[in-house]
Amino acid sequence: MGGRGRDSGGGAAAAGARPLRRDAELNRQRIVRAGREVFAVRGLQATLNDVAHHAGLGVGTVYRKFADKRALAEAVFAEELAEIAAWARDALTEEEAFDALADFLSRALERAAHNRGLRELMRQGALEDSGLDRVRAEIGQHCEALLARAGARGALREGVTGADLAPIAAMIDAVMALPGERPSDLWRRYLAIVLDGLRAHPGQSPLPGAGDGG
Repeated sequence: MGGRGRDSGGGAAAAGARPLRRDAELNRQRIVRAGREVFAVRGLQATLNDVAHHAGLGVGTVYRKFADKRALAEAVFAEELAEIAAWARDALTEEEAFDALADFLSRALERAAHNRGLRELMRQGALEDSGLDRVRAEIGQHCEALLARAGARGALREGVTGADLAPIAAMIDAVMALPGERPSDLWRRYLAIVLDGLRAHPGQSPLPGAGDGG
């Protein structure tokens, strides 16, 4: 009987622990969801205090789950960046090289259009030496491979190189950040203009050199 009593006590303790673990996981999910919403609107300069306020939790609860903003940002963006990297890998297997490049850029920019934090992460690499920065670098490598593939097939305007990708992304990002505008109404227009300039056409004039100031 003593053994049964000890088992009963242990079972009660385990039963009490399970709701605590569920509560802890629900709080974690709540924090990640709040972080996703706050970073999307305010960018990566938002603080854990901002996230705690948005989640309706004490800041101590947030710090118990995430040691710093970097840890929370990794939790918020890891899956998103991994998905974008997978899109880029898949694009490399498509038959039409330029269409694959254009479709990937459109899809990735669609994801970023209403997410300031994601755009900052992709543009600035704000979390160096993190898992996110490694995935960001992987996406950049795939983009360069898509560009090179289109060039090798004669579908890319002569003179365009991988070094052009970051300035192009910055231009589209600037359109997305225009005050008083809805990004979804404008960025597609300017991406279409950029893509038309990237595609090879008969009789195109040579591009000015990257450093000639022309």
